[in-house]
Amino acid sequence: MISTDDSTGDRPRRTSLAVAFGGASVALWFCCPFWMLIWLVVLPLGLTGLVRGVIEYRAASRQDTSRTQPLIGLSLSTVGTGAAVAYMIFVVMHPDLPVQG
Repeated sequence: MISTDDSTGDRPRRTSLAVAFGGASVALWFCCPFWMLIWLVVLPLGLTGLVRGVIEYRAASRQDTSRTQPLIGLSLSTVGTGAAVAYMIFVVMHPDLPVQG
């Protein structure tokens, strides 16, 4: 029987929330072709990943631990948020699209 109490400190690494939010924001852009609906979900996911990535990066730098996961989360969230903002700008700048009619 395996004990649930880990006294050696060899716990499996957890994925940071910034990576989860950033990965979800990028994955939605690639997996779903309905961008008009997706940007409404991706923008909050990406912004949440950005904020969470900054928080995790600061915590990692104070604790002198690896900053790799917060940086990956920040970069994925930046890509997802940037894509959502670029799509919003595209839709606003092209009033002849049937979606806005």
